[in-house]
Parts: sequence; C-alpha cells; structure tokens
Amino acid sequence: MAEKPTLTLDQLLCFSVYSTGHAFNRIYKPLLDEVGLTYPQYLVMVVLWQEDRQTVRGIGSKLFLESNTLTPLIKRLEVAGLLTRERDREDERQVRVVLTEQGRALQQKAADVPDCVFEACGMKLDELVDLTRKLTTLRNALEKSAQ
Repeated sequence: MAEKPTLTLDQLLCFSVYSTGHAFNRIYKPLLDEVGLTYPQYLVMVVLWQEDRQTVRGIGSKLFLESNTLTPLIKRLEVAGLLTRERDREDERQVRVVLTEQGRALQQKAADVPDCVFEACGMKLDELVDLTRKLTTLRNALEKSAQ
C-alpha cells in the first residue's frame, strides 16, 4: 500500500480557518478597543443587542461557549456597567442577562464595526454571504461528528 503524502500547513483546512481567525482578531482589535470591548465581549453584546434578557445558557448556546467560559465574560461586562444579571422570576435556577442603558447605547457606538470588517475582507457581499453559509455548514457537520 502506498504511503500517504504528508500535507503541508497551507493544505490543512483547519489551519486556514485558524489563521483566518487570527487575521480577524487583528482587524477587530483596534475597532473594539475604541468601544472598550474584547472580541468575546463584543459577541456577547451582539447576542444581547439582537434579543435582550436572555439566559446565560441561551447566550452560551448561541456562542458555542460553556458557562465556565461565559460567566467571567458576563461578570466583566456587568462590572463595566453594560449589563446586569438577575434571577428569572419564574425559574430561580435560570439567570437572565439584561442590558443597561449604557449597554444599549454602546450598540450605536459599535455600529460601524461590521462595515469596517466587511471592507477589510475585500470581497463582494454575495461572496461573503456564500462563505458564511459554507462555514456554518462545515461547523454544524463538525459539531455533529464530535457528539
């Protein structure tokens, strides 16, 4: 049986995704520094700007984060005055995350971030939409295989 050739780094899909993530971080960092957020904090805020008063579990599910990773993020955002945590009135076991006025106002301050990132990508909108769809399909397949 013939020996399989060793793939080079540039031939590994996982490395392309990994290094692209780093490139995104280099674009996002100065943009988010201006609004006082880290990238993970920004993602939490985006989820809450879409729908306020979500449970910690719900946010974690959307961001593919475990509560032991998400809780410190939420606590730092709470200390910064951007959100509060409160027990659900109907189910005391659930913690709801609620935007403050300051947290809501930050949405306007961060409104240009997606456009700046879009411009940095150097691709047409339909190409980015297609790429996003393909990456989501890939992520879902990998998640399914990992279970």
